[in-house]
Amino acid sequence: MRVHELIDILSDQPPDTEVEIAIVAPVDPDKEDITVDRFFVDGVLPWQDAEDDEDSEHPGELTVWLVGGEEPDVNAFLDAIEQPDA
Repeated sequence: MRVHELIDILSDQPPDTEVEIAIVAPVDPDKEDITVDRFFVDGVLPWQDAEDDEDSEHPGELTVWLVGGEEPDVNAFLDAIEQPDA
């Protein structure tokens, strides 16, 4: 999804509406059950892979991650990416 597409979708919503990330995944590949994990968006992180992905439709392109999850996990993730390369 492109940023302009997300903006278009969100512009139709009331401005005080809460935004969540919903991750949908199969519980068991042999069954039709699914699970949905819902998280608040805690931040936005511009990201560019160090290596171009040959399978990417747009290699080397900037990506924006909507970051969410359990607070300790998000904090650990943000701390880890802020560390300078050793």
